[in-house]
Amino acid sequence: MSSNVNNKLSPKIISVFIVLICHSFYNPTDSGAVQITQSNLDMVLASNEVVFINFYAEWCKFSNMLMPIFDDAADAVTKEGYDTGKVVMGKVDCDREGPVATRFHITKYPTLKLFRNGLPSKKEYRGQRSVEAFTEFIKKQLTDPIITFGSLKELHDLSEEKRHIIAYMDRRDQPEYDVIRRVAANLKDECVFHAGFGDASQQMHPPGQPIVVFRADRKTSTEPDETYHGSLTSFDDLYNWVQEKCIPLVREITFENAEELTEDGLPFLILFHHPSDAESVKKYKEIISRELMSEKQNVNFLTADGVRFEHPLHHLGKSVSDLPLIAIDSFRHMYLFPNYSDMEKPGKLKQFLQDLYSGKLHREFHYGPETPEVVSTDMKVTTPPESTFKKLAPSKNRYTLLRDEL
Repeated sequence: MSSNVNNKLSPKIISVFIVLICHSFYNPTDSGAVQITQSNLDMVLASNEVVFINFYAEWCKFSNMLMPIFDDAADAVTKEGYDTGKVVMGKVDCDREGPVATRFHITKYPTLKLFRNGLPSKKEYRGQRSVEAFTEFIKKQLTDPIITFGSLKELHDLSEEKRHIIAYMDRRDQPEYDVIRRVAANLKDECVFHAGFGDASQQMHPPGQPIVVFRADRKTSTEPDETYHGSLTSFDDLYNWVQEKCIPLVREITFENAEELTEDGLPFLILFHHPSDAESVKKYKEIISRELMSEKQNVNFLTADGVRFEHPLHHLGKSVSDLPLIAIDSFRHMYLFPNYSDMEKPGKLKQFLQDLYSGKLHREFHYGPETPEVVSTDMKVTTPPESTFKKLAPSKNRYTLLRDEL
């Protein structure tokens, strides 16, 4: 008898347990930004197209001031009714989740970072801190970043100063378009994305076989459009190809993009040149492409207008009359490439970088060139010039710093 009663009650008991378990993980009355921890971070990033995270510390007064605003904005975004998987606003307690803070190089509180398709944006959010500003920012992130063209004729009028990704497709609702739209959301600051559908592009691709091409800026290249031959249903494959095409190996540093470049955290190898000197820039780019492709993950290859960036030249003991010249800025010190003309000698620039990595450049600035001879005890110790580009990085005075930096 008791066995029968237990059997009849089992479904009810199981239901109660299920409700209790679900409630412990999800409370429909909860509001505000989603609490992100090391255990759920990767799932949140992988399952949402846009994730906007507030990295905070409870002891930080600025974090406490921002928290209710950010939570209210998260509620406002939820009320917008975006499709599941489109957007999440989250928050990370950096004291409790130290590994997460370290993973994303959080050095001040609060820091607001945007993630698209699991990848962090290069720039942290520095806009207005209000519910309206946050909700408008999210809305902008979810706007389709691709420009639709209605005829092939429109492609003749594209800006020659920009790089372009052009998709020829049958229709907007095919899966390949969703992949390129997501790639474009991540890389829209590097290239301009275009797509044509149906009659507008049918001359450029076989039916059912969409095609994506890259068009270089016509100011620096006369190469024809280059076709992508990988899978158009693989986000990673298409993203890597577009990134390679749209982000040049050698970039020009300006006062406008310097902050973004410093956030990469990579040392700079910089050619300072006169603004009218296109030949040295061309040679520098050729040598970088030929000899230093393997170093692109370790260093930012840059060119700089030596007139606009005259101040770093003075730090190096040089002036505009000494252009062109090459230097490394490690964000601690600046090191001058001894002889600009040696750039064209195979291996010289690569060795210059290797000497940075090994610490040889720093040692030689302190103690002079390394020789097998015994170093004299009365040798004069010198200090390499201080980095000037680190001063163009985001201000550390803007928010509360980590405790050990106070």
